[in-house]
Amino acid sequence: MASVTFDHATRVYPGTERPAVDALNLHIEDGEFLVLVGPSGCGKSTSLRMLAGLEDVNAGSIRIGDRDVTDVQPKDRDIAMVFQNYALYPHMSVADNMGFALKIAGTPKAEIRQRVEEAAQILDLSQYLDRKPKALSGGQRQRVAMGRAIVRQPQVFLMDEPLSNLDAKLRVQTRTQIASLQRRLGVTTVYVTHDQTEALTMGDRIAVLKDGLLQQVGTPREMYDTPQNVFVAGFIGSPAMNIATFPVMDGHANLGRTRIPVERSIIDAFTEEDRNHVTMGFRPEAVEVVPANTPDAIPVIVNIVEELGSDAFVYGSLTNEFGGAANVHSGAGDAQLIVRVDPRKVPGKGETIGIKIRAGEQHLFHAGSGERF
Repeated sequence: MASVTFDHATRVYPGTERPAVDALNLHIEDGEFLVLVGPSGCGKSTSLRMLAGLEDVNAGSIRIGDRDVTDVQPKDRDIAMVFQNYALYPHMSVADNMGFALKIAGTPKAEIRQRVEEAAQILDLSQYLDRKPKALSGGQRQRVAMGRAIVRQPQVFLMDEPLSNLDAKLRVQTRTQIASLQRRLGVTTVYVTHDQTEALTMGDRIAVLKDGLLQQVGTPREMYDTPQNVFVAGFIGSPAMNIATFPVMDGHANLGRTRIPVERSIIDAFTEEDRNHVTMGFRPEAVEVVPANTPDAIPVIVNIVEELGSDAFVYGSLTNEFGGAANVHSGAGDAQLIVRVDPRKVPGKGETIGIKIRAGEQHLFHAGSGERF
């Protein structure tokens, strides 16, 4: 087991000016499960491949434990990688696939068999050891790929979107198995995904990347409760946070006839870039539904209602009275709000409801930089 450290690690692909990964500083503790998350093209897979030795590091360094592995060959880094595609040998049995790396390394047959059987028992694959991959389901094949990594007993597991090829139900089941397996084995794990739900449910900590730059690192609760900028606020959470930029006058953020108090300390921290505006975010569950004519309530026209049984979400738009002040965006798109409502009191399509943000449950950011106050 070992920690992992990225020290200003940078990767610039030939023919491009902007780094794919720009001066990444990140320390992963021994035995920690860290999830790298972000949109497509943000540099998360490149970061993982740099750690694996599959991409060159143009500047900075990478350490596994106290050992600098920046220029070490992949085979000598003592890591095991699980890919999105299972990369199994179709002509080999499950047992042979799982033990192939040990066979190449010259490990005695008895030890290979012992390690394979131990891994198969952990992964509930014991009855499939003599089957070929074509006789397995997608979830079983992914477990074989996991078993191939486990039998090597590496210092670090690297996982690059291993659940992307599975259907929704199997993805939920397998992510639970991977998380519990990592806790049991205690191996340092770096897991790449674009699915923030996976990140929130699996990781000890989450690192959010955007355009090759690290935005924030923290526990799932820290990322959800105190996002450091507008990007993280809008990316983490499902459904996504509602975010809007309002002008501030007389100590209040003004949205049409709705006025939301803003603390004096926030107003005093305004910069020239903010132009006396504040960016406010609030999650779908951070509002109360009130009659549309309630003073200072935000009226929302109901477009769609998603009923999920235990929950219900209204996807709505602001009424026309707001004009240019209706620059609100969320996971539903521009000029759209998402509101969690009582699943037993669901409003009808086309109906207008009022919402009020609960005190202390809004997130305030600089309108200029997008950074949290």
